[in-house]
Amino acid sequence: MNPGPAVDLVHAPVARWAQTRGAVAAIRCGKHSISFAQLQQRLTERADALTAARAPANVLVHTAAPAAERLVDFLGIIASGRCAVVGDPEWPVPVREAVLASLPAPSPSLAGTQACTPDTPFYVGYTSGSTGTPKGYRRHHRSWTESFQACLAAFGPDAAGCVLAPGRDSHSLFLFGMLLGLWSGGGVEVQEQFSATATLATLRSGRTPCLVAVPSQLLMLLETAKHQQCAPIVGLRLILISGARWMRQRTAELRALFPAARIIEFYGASETSFIAWMDTDEAAPAEVVGWPFPNVEVQVRDPQPEDGSGPIYVRSPMVFMDYVGGADDATAALRDGDWICVRDLGYLDTQGRLCVLGRQNRMVVTLGKNLFPEEVESVLERHPAIASASVHGVADALRGLQVVAILRWADNAAQPASERPDALALKAWCRAQMEGFKVPRSFFACTDWRYTASGKTDHRALAQGLPQPDRPAPATPSTRPAPGGIPCLNPLP
Repeated sequence: MNPGPAVDLVHAPVARWAQTRGAVAAIRCGKHSISFAQLQQRLTERADALTAARAPANVLVHTAAPAAERLVDFLGIIASGRCAVVGDPEWPVPVREAVLASLPAPSPSLAGTQACTPDTPFYVGYTSGSTGTPKGYRRHHRSWTESFQACLAAFGPDAAGCVLAPGRDSHSLFLFGMLLGLWSGGGVEVQEQFSATATLATLRSGRTPCLVAVPSQLLMLLETAKHQQCAPIVGLRLILISGARWMRQRTAELRALFPAARIIEFYGASETSFIAWMDTDEAAPAEVVGWPFPNVEVQVRDPQPEDGSGPIYVRSPMVFMDYVGGADDATAALRDGDWICVRDLGYLDTQGRLCVLGRQNRMVVTLGKNLFPEEVESVLERHPAIASASVHGVADALRGLQVVAILRWADNAAQPASERPDALALKAWCRAQMEGFKVPRSFFACTDWRYTASGKTDHRALAQGLPQPDRPAPATPSTRPAPGGIPCLNPLP
């Protein structure tokens, strides 16, 4: 059902599907569904209303509307030739006001769909930044139609089936999954809020051969399926994982639950779309993220003599246009002509696979050596008692920074709670797998784990609970989550 390379506007295929498969569900959310014919009619009405109202070039999608209605609103905005601004419903009022103030000043009213070209901006999304205010990035149609084509070419016909995208449209991964399903004609299923039970029920129905998910969601599916004693689900054919590192040691469990599914990991960023991908491989080193897509060029610049690693630059037709509201954020992508670096460091191995060591702004220098927290986290998360890890550097008079780790215990730990490993056992576990300077000196357990809106571990929020010179660690463990913004961390003996 791929609409073909000539379709270079994100919303354009909907009109074709309204003619050829109008009664088929385009968007389903729970018991509510919208057919392709209904979707085309509604997005046309929304586009016409915006044009008649002389709406500005940038229009905020209704964040308070239900998930399916937000998607209809998004498509109506871009069908009018305008740019849909996708905010997070949970933004505090000051953040929302700051984001709206950063948008470009209103421009004269636009014409209808004839104003759209492949280079017309259609989407402003937001990602976290170092200043506390989300940074906006802007994309044109071609960047995502090229991404749709790359997805279908790499992952096969199952990527053109109905997509289950059980996350918020404010996360670009899930918005991409939603629009992929509408662009390819397979349709999409969405949720108001992620539910592992509802996701498993949808997958059992067989309606959605393709699942787009972040690792934390897949872990919740595994735990819920185990609790419910679910039988294997054979209707799922393709799992697309991104947004964070997949815990490959859990792959066997995922395959047992979804035995017919091809499991794909892909690496990219909000600013770049796809960069590299691979079929998941338990034997692959944690830093391997796969081979670059055919339309992506990769350069590792200024490689270090020790390991050949350096900043990763990419060039492709799928990258974003620019930032909205300035690019003075310390986490903003670096640009060099057509090349972009999202500040990840890595190298290309002898097989041509891209290996990502970590984000430049998370690197810790200890004992004069560079340490990437992601590597240590990967080793810790292979321990059967640990579900998640967050590694940090804290001030140390002798080392400059010493390495510490925050842990979330696994619900299905092989050991009872009373037999969980102590700090000495965890240090031995780490020493057996990596150099001594990388081994954390202290460990903290956290029952109040923090996530970003996109489902990733919120390392910045967790770090607020670490002992500081003016805020020592608690003398005795506490099981009560800390109120407010500072998570409660309990030191391991």
